[in-house]
Amino acid sequence: MGRFSLVLVWSLCLSLCMFSNPTSAQLKTNFYANICPNVESIVKNAVTKKFQQTFVTVPATIRLFFHDCFVQGCDASIIIASSGSNKAEKDHPDNLSLAGDGFDTVIKAKAAVDAVSQCRNKVSCADILALATRDAIVLAGGPSYQVELGRLDGLSSTSSSVNGKLPQPTFNVNQLNSMFSANGLNQADMVALSAAHTVGFSHCSRFANRIGNPVDPTLNKTYAVELQQQCPKNVAPDIAINMDPNTPRTFDNMYYKNLQQGKGLFTSDQVLFTDTRTRPTVNTWATNNAAFQQAFTTAMTKLGRVGVKTGKNGNIRSNCAAFN
Repeated sequence: MGRFSLVLVWSLCLSLCMFSNPTSAQLKTNFYANICPNVESIVKNAVTKKFQQTFVTVPATIRLFFHDCFVQGCDASIIIASSGSNKAEKDHPDNLSLAGDGFDTVIKAKAAVDAVSQCRNKVSCADILALATRDAIVLAGGPSYQVELGRLDGLSSTSSSVNGKLPQPTFNVNQLNSMFSANGLNQADMVALSAAHTVGFSHCSRFANRIGNPVDPTLNKTYAVELQQQCPKNVAPDIAINMDPNTPRTFDNMYYKNLQQGKGLFTSDQVLFTDTRTRPTVNTWATNNAAFQQAFTTAMTKLGRVGVKTGKNGNIRSNCAAFN
C-alpha cells in the first residue's frame, strides 16, 4: 500500500509539474467571471471612447502590447514611469516612439474598471492592456477573438532589460525568426503579427536607409519617390508616414498586397516577400483575408501567453504607471 501511495504521489507530482507552466496554464477567458463580471464591456467602452477621440488609439495600443510582451513578458512593465534612479522600459530608445495614446488608453480603461467597487484593484493592468488591444483591433475592422486572462503585473521595469529584445526595422527573416522563436512564436506567427503594420505610422528615420542613395532595389520605385518627397533630407523628426499607403485606418490584409508590390515600409516588412521561405504565406494571406485573420488571432493568443506573471512574481497595481 505504501509503495502504491508513493507511485500515486509521484504520478500526481508529474501531472502538476507538467501543467505548472506559468503561461497558458493559469490563463482562462472567464478568469474574472466572479471577480469583475463586466470587465470586458467596461474596457471596451473606455477604448471606444478613446478611439472616437483619435484613431492613433489603435496602432498605439497594439504596439504597446507587443513591446510589453517581448520584454519580460506580458506584465504591463512597459507602462511603468521612470522614477528616482530607475530608468524604466518606456524610456529605452526602442520605446521612445511609442505613442502616448496607447498608455492613455490603458490608464483610462483602468480608471473605468476601478470606478466599479466590485472591480477596484481586482483587475491587472496587464489584462487590461490585453483586452484593450483586442478591442482596438476590432474597432479598426480587424478580427475579434477571446482574450485569455489572469496575468499579474510585473514587479520590475528597467531600460536595460529592453536591449536586444525588440525586432528592428532592418531585420532579415533569420533575425525575425530567432527573436520570435525566443518568445515561443513560430514563423507563421511572425508573418501574421507583422501585419499589425497595416495600421499606424513610422517616423522617417526608421526607414531612411531604404530611400537614400542608392534606393533599396526591393522598394517599389514609385513608392520610393513618394517616400522621398514625404521625408526629404533634414525632415523634422516628428514627421510620421502611414505604414500602409492604401488603407492606413483599416485592419486588413492589405499589408500583404503591399508587400507583393514592393511597398513594405521597413526592410523587415519587405523581406517577408523577398525571402522564399515566407513568400508563400504572404501570397496566401494577400488573397485570403479569412485565413490571415485566423492566423493573426492564433498568434495574438500565443503572444498573450509570453512570460505571464503569477503568484509571488507579480501583483495588481493600483496605478498602472507606478509600482505599489
